[in-house]
Formats: sequence, C-alpha cells, structure tokens
Amino acid sequence: MLPGPNPGLETAAAHGQPAWVLLAYLAAGVCFILALRGLSSPATSQRGNRLGMIGMAIAVVTTLLTHLPRTSDFVEVPGTAAFRSGVDWVTAGLILAAIAIGAIIGLVTARRIQMTAMPQLVAAFHSLVGLAAVLVGAAAYLNPEAFGIATSFTPIASQTVVNIFPVSRIELGLGVAIGAITFSGSVIAFLKLNGNMSGSPILLPARHLINLATLGAILLLIAYFTQDQSPWVFFTVMALSFAIGFLLIIPIGGADMPVVVSMLNSYSGWAAAAMGFTLHNSAMIITGALVGSSGAILSYIMCRAMNRSFISVIAGGFGATAASGAGGEAIDRPYKRGSAEDAAFLMKQADQVIIVPGYGMAVAQAQHTLREMADLLKAEGVRVKYAIHPVAGRMPGHMNVLLAEANVPYDEVFELEDINSEFAQTDVAFVIGANDVTNPAAKTDKSSPIYGMPVLDVEKARTVLFIKRSMGGAGYAGVDNELFYRDNTMMLLADAKKMVEEVVKALG
Repeated sequence: MLPGPNPGLETAAAHGQPAWVLLAYLAAGVCFILALRGLSSPATSQRGNRLGMIGMAIAVVTTLLTHLPRTSDFVEVPGTAAFRSGVDWVTAGLILAAIAIGAIIGLVTARRIQMTAMPQLVAAFHSLVGLAAVLVGAAAYLNPEAFGIATSFTPIASQTVVNIFPVSRIELGLGVAIGAITFSGSVIAFLKLNGNMSGSPILLPARHLINLATLGAILLLIAYFTQDQSPWVFFTVMALSFAIGFLLIIPIGGADMPVVVSMLNSYSGWAAAAMGFTLHNSAMIITGALVGSSGAILSYIMCRAMNRSFISVIAGGFGATAASGAGGEAIDRPYKRGSAEDAAFLMKQADQVIIVPGYGMAVAQAQHTLREMADLLKAEGVRVKYAIHPVAGRMPGHMNVLLAEANVPYDEVFELEDINSEFAQTDVAFVIGANDVTNPAAKTDKSSPIYGMPVLDVEKARTVLFIKRSMGGAGYAGVDNELFYRDNTMMLLADAKKMVEEVVKALG
C-alpha cells in the first residue's frame, strides 16, 4: 500500500453537503426558533426546552454523519490500481469517546447543581463556548486546508505556500476575538458570582482609555490579518482579546451581574456563528445567530429596565463608582424588629399580600416553604401575588425559575411594570432576601451607585415585612437599604427558610 496523493483526513465538507443535510440543519434551526418562543413564557418553557434538545440532537447527529474522518489508501489489485476510502474508526472512536465524556459530565452536573449556583454554571458554560471557539479558530489557522479555507501552491520545489482566503481570515479573526473575550469575561463573572472574587467593582486607572485602545488594536490587527497571515498577528489578536475580556468585566459591580450574564450569552452566540462560517456548518451559524441576537435583545431590555444604556453597563455599570464601596456597612439607626407570630398575624388580617423574592430566598432554598405559606394565606381568603424585578437574583429569570420549581401558579407572578402600582393599595409587602431592587435610595439619592434604577415600590405598602439574616452587611451593589429603617417596616432577622417555616407554623 502506498499513500494517496492527499494523505490525512477528508470530510464531507470538502465535497459539499447533500440535500438531506441541509434539510436536517433547517429542521434543527426551526426547532431552535420554536424553543426560544417556548422559553419566552414559564407556561411553555418545558416544551421549549424539549424542542431545543431535539434540534441540538438533529444538528449533532447530522454533523457526525457528514464529518466522519476518512482515510484514503492506494491499493494494487491484479490487473488494476485504485484508491480505497473508508472510515477512520480510530479517530471516530476518539470523537465519540469525547462526546460521551462530555455528556456524562453534563448529566451529572445538571442533576447535582443547586439552583443557587445556576448563575455560576451559566457563566462557566459561556466560558466553555468561548474557549471552544478559540480552539477551533486556532486549529483552522494551523491547518487551514483541512477546513477548506485555503489554497496551496509550490512556487519553489522545496516549499509549499498555504494562502488562507481573505474572507476566512476575517471570520477567523472575529471568531477568535469574540471567543477569547467570552472566555476570559465569563471566568471573571464566574469568580464574582461564586464568591471567589469580590462582587465590588475593581477600578483600574484610565480603564476606559485602556479598553478603547485595546479594542482598537484588536480591530486594526484583524484588518491587517487580511493582508498578512503571519502567526504573530493571529496570536496577538488572541492574546489582546483574552485581556480585554478580563478588563471589561472586572470593573462591573454586582448589581449589573444579570446583564453581564446576558451579555456574555450573546457573545458566545456570535463566537459560535463566526466559527460556523469557518467550519462551513449552517447549523452553527443559525444557532449562533439566534443565541447572539436573543442575548443582545435581552441585555437591551434589562438595561432599559434599569434605566441604563447598554454602553454604560459594559463600560463599568452603575456598580463601578467610588460610592459603591462606601455603603457596604449597615447604618447604625433604630429599626423595628418583629417575630414570625407578628408576621403571621399581620398577613392573616390583610386583604392582599405581595411577596418579593430575591437572592436571599435562593440561598436559603426557601421557595417551597414560601409557596406553602402562600397557600395557607389563600385559604384564609388573602390575595397573594409575587413581584419580580428584572434583575432580581444573579441571572435573568432566576426568581421565575425558582418559583416555577416550587409550582407557584404562573398567573400569580408579575413583573415590575405590571405590579408596581399595586403596592400603594397593598396591606403587606413580604420581602424575602431582595435588597437592592427594593431600595428607595435608587429614586432619591443621586450619590448612590444604584440611583436611577427602577425599583419595586414596596415602601408604599401599609406594612413591609423584610426577612434578612442580620442587620450587618449590605446588598450585592454594596449599599445599605434605607427601607430597613422606615416606620412601616418590620425586620424579621433570621435565615429566610427558617423564618418562613416559623411563619407557616404560626399560620397553621
């Protein structure tokens, strides 16, 4: 046996895609679109998840079938000579083994992860998507012929020149840059969300100038890369992109973290789309574009909900001011302290109770006990509603997911703009672990780092019951909540789940 004229791996991508492959990718794309539509409402979210899983299964299986590694060998048979092509089962086995390992890790993680750690998990997944884009881009740059993005010629007998197509150089540069930004930014977001790094903003001198200069250098180098494909250009773009991801996220304060998670989700989508062009994979292009655009739209909606521009958030956000660190200590002022029995009595006498859940509820895993309390109140004839702030928790929809897990009826859950006007006619606002999103300082104190952010008007309720572990410490934005010291506020100082259990006992 003699090696063929083009030894190595061959894929179906080099020979075009059959009609059935395009139809399969189209079906996967339709499933992804329907999945996004389903995820727009808690009532249809499970169906949306299933459609997304079906679409991804179709895309993965189709890609595997059309990109199985193959080998070509020159064989001599008596009277004839020909090339014999077959599946490289060794390499195919390694690919399938890697998929199996990843699937097992994903399954175990999904079954064991606590809902309180879901934001960290999402940030970690975003980092993996970004890293995958970087690795694929590096592989395509180092072996462009295998990806069908280059031509080769031999002007000198001893040296072969490989020329990457100009459009492919742009795709590679953008894909690697976005992927690297996503990876390093997501790592910082994970460390902040997981408590390994302070949630307070870390401000570098002249950070805006440094960021603009770095971004400008990346764009100029990508433009230069179309003329010169030297390794130093490619890997400098990669290094600067890793750096700017770190620089963009580290000064963002904790109050902006839900927007950061949404923004990084968008970045991961665009990175995947760029790599889809490099791999000639329409499913990746469709999926990446859907994730990128939906993440960008969600980030924009959340910024509007916080009365901030998207640019101001990614440039440092309202958690990135010197004042944010100054409010970290609780103010020594008189406040009212109540008991579970006091809370149960007040809520039993109420016509309407609005429950405001926050990250403290998630940490205590009190959502099931909270629903039990609400059921007891409804049995007493009390109207119960839930008020959700767009940035409550640590990621978009965090509170909605927790309440859905506890089987809270969807028609009892309301967003800020739909329920804020009702607090003035409400007897009791029951706040469980929601600090920054209920702080009246956002409306009155121009020196506050959260000034201008729309908040839930809980202070307008006749009575505010506020569950907090202790009066020490402040919210994730690092500011004390003046609501604690209002005349109509009663502080219930205890672990959120333990306090709600005691309220349930008192109601029974």
